Amino acid sequence: MHTEMMRTIVAAVPLPVIAIGRDDRIIAANAAAQALLGSGIEGRHHLLTLRQPALQEAIAAALARGEAGTVRHVIPGPSQDIAYRVTVAPAAEGHAILTFEDVTEAEQMGQMRRDFVANVSHELRTPLTALLGFIETLRGAARDDPAARDRFLAIMEREAGRMNRLIGDLLQLSRVESEERIRPTERVDLHALITGAVATLRPLAESAGVVVEVTGEPGPLPLPGDADQITQVLVNLIENAVKYGGAGGRVDIHIAREALPRGPGIRVEVADQGEGIDPIHIPRLTERFYRVDGHRSREKGGTGLGLAIVKHIVQRHRGRIRIDSERGKGSTFTFILPET
Repeated sequence: MHTEMMRTIVAAVPLPVIAIGRDDRIIAANAAAQALLGSGIEGRHHLLTLRQPALQEAIAAALARGEAGTVRHVIPGPSQDIAYRVTVAPAAEGHAILTFEDVTEAEQMGQMRRDFVANVSHELRTPLTALLGFIETLRGAARDDPAARDRFLAIMEREAGRMNRLIGDLLQLSRVESEERIRPTERVDLHALITGAVATLRPLAESAGVVVEVTGEPGPLPLPGDADQITQVLVNLIENAVKYGGAGGRVDIHIAREALPRGPGIRVEVADQGEGIDPIHIPRLTERFYRVDGHRSREKGGTGLGLAIVKHIVQRHRGRIRIDSERGKGSTFTFILPET
């Protein structure tokens, strides 16, 4: 096949594609391939551009024996490695055509699913193991010991409650994810929802010695939203501020209007004066089961899913969430929802 014709064909393909001739040199590379592998690669020996052994073997098989193959090829990126599925196919006149398909996102999703199953199994195994152990003890050594029985039953109740909360959060997360593409249309009063959430959590705050104060824009503040889901966002953020940032003695909720690219919005800040969060953790706080302090979170009844649920609810409402924190200076969790 004529080189110019090969270049024309390769240039028409939207994926990165290169063609290698019988002399082992790259005879054609489209714009996408040159953006990926570097400009000026045409005319070079493929060994100078594609160095990974598995890919070299596939190229040799295609050129020498006319065998097709598929190889995983990794290219280092500025923030993460990019994984490609490279299809190596023999072409006319002893040439080989290489097509690069970016599979990074698919691999990440697969890894996330595997991690999710592993995390759920781990989170459930611990309380289940405790329950089974206490049941065995109650049927044996502690059968006739009322004090031990009461103590073990209290622990069993706590562990069963932990499993129940975890399953509830898993169901909620699944429901929110399934509805994420459907934006709520019902109008709700955000100020009233904030007032209700604060009232619900007042006993918790009082028992922790924390004052919760709401400042900023007065109500009503109507916007399209799911009242139950927005309440869940508020309860989660305020409860976290009381539990983990309550050492400062107060939680401030500030409401303000904010101009968004597509119209007006309302910003809600939940700020505590606690010990703060190391900035290294902030980008991962909304990941499922990610905890800054796993033991402390479990002791306080956390499932590790609360902020993941918050993120998906805010995204469903076409809003955004931001976390600002500094060690020793408290944390501020901010979410912004559009008014229209």
